[in-house]
Order: sequence, then structure tokens, then C-alpha cells
Amino acid sequence: MAKIIDGKAIARDIRNEIKVKVDELKAQGKQPGLAVVLVGEDPASQTYVRSKERACHEVGMYSEVYRLSAETTEEELLTMIDQLNANEKIHGILVQLPLPKHIEEKKVIDRINPGKDVDGFHPINVGDLFTDTARFVACTPRGCVELLDRMGVEIKGKKAVIVGRSNIVGKPVALLLLHRHATVTICHSRTQDLQKECLDADILVAAVGRPQMITADMVKEGAVVIDVGINRLADGRLVGDVDFESVKEKAGMVTPVPGGVGPMTIAMLLLNTLEACK
Repeated sequence: MAKIIDGKAIARDIRNEIKVKVDELKAQGKQPGLAVVLVGEDPASQTYVRSKERACHEVGMYSEVYRLSAETTEEELLTMIDQLNANEKIHGILVQLPLPKHIEEKKVIDRINPGKDVDGFHPINVGDLFTDTARFVACTPRGCVELLDRMGVEIKGKKAVIVGRSNIVGKPVALLLLHRHATVTICHSRTQDLQKECLDADILVAAVGRPQMITADMVKEGAVVIDVGINRLADGRLVGDVDFESVKEKAGMVTPVPGGVGPMTIAMLLLNTLEACK
């Protein structure tokens, strides 16, 4: 039976550590500030933004949230980013994705000052991740590796398999594990024998966006399984990309959904904002 990785508890510990450091900075007259910009009415995005706002207040950070209508033009959004880049109270800027169709995401991300890009999506930070010199690493990939560290999982020399090659999770997680001396394989929809690849993994990261796709017959006995997926089923249940019930009988450790990687993403956002302020 697998040990369940409690992302909620680990994220809570990290937030407590951040609060102590924020208090120290405040005593020196500095308060880390995060601005979150939400365009449109996407319900999932609204939920994320509320959690981010709450988390900021919990650790004593300064927070500004801009909720813009879906009709906001690209030019108006870019002007707002310029203002936030120039605002000294704001150390981190996060534009909640996805954006409405008429706004080009790349243009918006490129406009954020790389020193305030706490989401880690700016091309300069992405490029620096390649050479292991990134100021900011995307929050979800960073959270995955932090979970492994906090659970005492040895990464060096291990075989890591990532299912999913997105720019937001798959590729950055692969690079982070590579920098930590894992042997990394990235799998995707064109991978020939996915089951065979997954069965090789000491560390298996599922980030593909397909509910319960990773089943027990794809997991090596004792492997560590990190489930980044979050999918809502027709009956309203939230599930990951891993079939949790069957996999927990075989894995050594596994993250649940919800309560695994999700809380870590927000904890890493706070950590990036703290580091931006420092």
C-alpha cells in the first residue's frame, strides 16, 4: 500500500515558513507584493484567483487583484502590465491563463518584467531554466520537485518518466529532474509503448490532462507517482490523470487529487513572490 503524499500539509508547512520570512521583511520596512490579473469569467480561473488572494493574506503579503471583463482589449491589458512593471509595491505579476481568444498569450507573457515573472513563463526565465540558472521556475513543476524533496525521495540516478510534454508542466519538470541527475524520459500521445516506458519509472509524473489514464498495470512496484492532472468527471467528481484507487495498491508513494500537487502550486507562487521581493 502506497504512502499518500499529503500536499495540503506540506504546502501548509511551506506557507508557515514563508510567513516567518515575510514578517522579517516587514520588520525591515519591506512587504512582498503580488498582483494577479484575471480577464473574463472562466469559473476555474476565478476559483484559482480567490485561493491565491487568500493565500497572500494568510502569509502577510500585499495583494492586488484586477478582474477585467472578457471585452478587455490586448492593448488595455498590455498597458496595465506596464503600470504593474513600474509599480514598486508589486514584486510579482501573474496573469491568469487562459486568456480570451482575441488576446495573444505570448505577447502578454513577454511584456511582464522577467524579474517580476513569478509564474516562470517569460522566455528569459524559461531559457534560464534550460541552463539551470532560472530566477523563477514555473510553480507547478517546482511544487512537484519540492514534494519529492520533502518526502525524502532520492532523485539522483533514478529513472524519471514524465507523461505529457506541455510547456507549463511536462517540459519544465523534465528539466528540473535532469538538473537533479535523474535519467529522464518524456512520453506523449505519439509514444509507441507507453505502458513499457511507464513501467521503467522509479518516479512517474502524470501531466497529460486525461482522467485516470495511468492505471496500476503501468506502474512499477514501489514507484513514486506524482499526479499533476485535475479533471472533472460527468458526475462532478475531481480526479487526476492517475487511477488513484488501483495505483495506491502498487506504488511506493502517490499524490492524491485533490490535495496533492494543487496546494503546492500556490505555495510555490508565494515562495517565488518572496524571492522576487528579496
